[in-house]
Amino acid sequence: MAELSSEELEAGRYLFAQACTFVLGCANLNQIPVDNLPEIAFAGCSNVGKSSLINALVGMKALAHTSNTPGRTRQINFFNLADRLMISDLPGYGYARAPKSQVKQWTTLVETYLKGRASLRRSFVLVDARHGVKSSDRNIFRMLDSEAQSYQVVLTKCDKVKAGPLSSLIDACHSELAKHGAAHPKIATTSARKGDGIPELRAAIAALARPSKLG
Repeated sequence: MAELSSEELEAGRYLFAQACTFVLGCANLNQIPVDNLPEIAFAGCSNVGKSSLINALVGMKALAHTSNTPGRTRQINFFNLADRLMISDLPGYGYARAPKSQVKQWTTLVETYLKGRASLRRSFVLVDARHGVKSSDRNIFRMLDSEAQSYQVVLTKCDKVKAGPLSSLIDACHSELAKHGAAHPKIATTSARKGDGIPELRAAIAALARPSKLG
């Protein structure tokens, strides 16, 4: 991500130092909470590291549940960050150890949510840096493009990729995203395990939140 000012980084640090609480998990659209806060969503293939990234952002080990089993998140989980931002953790798309009917239900839930959520400021689409953009990611890109819903790619597990291949992947992602009208031009590179890129991503998210009452 581009160089950020100390003020932007501090705004991100301050926001994520506040209380972040689990609101509820929604298995159907009727359960989704009222959208009275700015909202961001985390989407990505099963086992891409969404829950680990959320835990790293908020500085907690188990706010969002993590698992080595793809498809563990089976509902949209909502978190309230300091009454300034709602965070949604979406079920992973792609491979999941679940009946096809259930996977179809999750897919419909996620797509309907992403298309119709008026308070959604940005969707962060997570891509495993070891594997690059997959066809299932491209499906999400196209769907968000069609709804003019802003999204930004976040590369996860970057600590597991050497500098050369990572640089090539970033270049390839930039070239691909240039073809997508709703894609944010900046790509976030992160490691939930080592903390790489976390301050910068916090700052980017803080810019989308309700302004602090402190200024």
